[in-house]
Amino acid sequence: MNSLRAEWTKVRTAPGTGWLLIGTVVLTIALSAGAAAAVTCPAGGCRQDITKLSLTGIVLGQAVVAILGVQVIGGEYSTGMIRTTFAALPRRWEVLTAKAFVLSTMVLAGGAVAVLGSLLTGSLILPGNGFNAENGYAALSLADGSTLRAAVGSVLYLALIALFSLGMATALRDSAAAVGVVLALLYLFPIVILAVTDPDWHRRLQQIAPMNAGLAVQATVDLDDLPIGPWAGLGVLSLWTAGALLVAGLTLRLRDA
Repeated sequence: MNSLRAEWTKVRTAPGTGWLLIGTVVLTIALSAGAAAAVTCPAGGCRQDITKLSLTGIVLGQAVVAILGVQVIGGEYSTGMIRTTFAALPRRWEVLTAKAFVLSTMVLAGGAVAVLGSLLTGSLILPGNGFNAENGYAALSLADGSTLRAAVGSVLYLALIALFSLGMATALRDSAAAVGVVLALLYLFPIVILAVTDPDWHRRLQQIAPMNAGLAVQATVDLDDLPIGPWAGLGVLSLWTAGALLVAGLTLRLRDA
């Protein structure tokens, strides 16, 4: 409990934490609204996954979440305060666990607001762009099982990205390097995949890329055509996160602060 209280106090009072959470919500909803406003469905009908479309902003919001995850421990390494933390709490795994708990709780709360706001925005904009009952589209609703799964999965996705970033920052001990590695895996990996022409390797890489696999949880139509299933994709991201946190824990154990 002492470690949780200490980490909550540090995170709550750290400059920028609140703004990063607000930025996650605002940017996610803003990009989602822009995506919804930019797409129309003609009278002849169309084939769009309006739930996934309404959650487009997660692609941008995750970058802010990654920065927040790195900041939770990277700031202490940059100032040298991590030595004071470990002197007060010698069990380093306990410190990492407390940071992970506080971070994931904050991101789950902020992510829930961002996801609900995105879906609400989509439900207001999309019907006017032709995504209505006349063209075969039901209104967006969390009462729909697929939409609920996409919403819950998107919130979990953001939390996993935050924890993955925390693990990378702990292992690398450098905020800039950790942010660079995380963002490269999220945004450059998909670009590399596009350059792969072999269809089998293209599909395999989509199945292991953290963003490609993780965001499969947002899909609500044509699930059989996905490279990986919705929950299986989130499971792949969970493995990336678990691996990063495991390396972080070993790093704390084997190296001095």
